[in-house]
Parts: sequence; C-alpha cells; structure tokens
Amino acid sequence: MSPHTGSDTLARTATRPPARRRDADAMAVTGFVLGLVGLLVMNLILGPTAVVLGALALRRRTTRPGRARLGIALGLADLAVLGCLVTADGTWSWGLA
Repeated sequence: MSPHTGSDTLARTATRPPARRRDADAMAVTGFVLGLVGLLVMNLILGPTAVVLGALALRRRTTRPGRARLGIALGLADLAVLGCLVTADGTWSWGLA
C-alpha cells in the first residue's frame, strides 16, 4: 500500500504551478538574461531570441510579466545597439580595437 493518500497527492498538485506556467516563467527569466547579456556580446543572436522568449512568456500567461516585458525591451535595445554600432563602424562585426 502506498504511504501517500489520494488527498495528499491532490494537496501537493494544487500548490504546484502547472508545467506550462513554469515554462512561461522560465522563458521570461531567460529572455531577460539573454537581453541583458546581449547588450554586451552577440547582439544579433541574443536580441531577437530575448524578444521571442519574452513574447512567448506573455502569451503563455507567465506569473512574471514584468520580467518578460523587460526581456522584450532589452532584446529591442540589443538590436538598437547593434544598429548604432553597424552605422558607426560600417560592418556587421565590431570590436573595441
């Protein structure tokens, strides 16, 4: 016989957020981190990725909508920084030297 009763299992699953919402929260945080890192390196890849992850997190109704919006904003800022650097340097690759 199992040591867990049916009501114990029900109580544990009621307090645990659904997997889809956990995934959306992870997407929101990942989009934020990628957008933040993208301001420094690999703007072309990390910027659009942050925008997509933030938008997906909002669409899946994350419990962290502010973090998802920040990920979108930082992803767009990555692309703006890339645009400024490309305009100033005249090439898609840029460096400090």
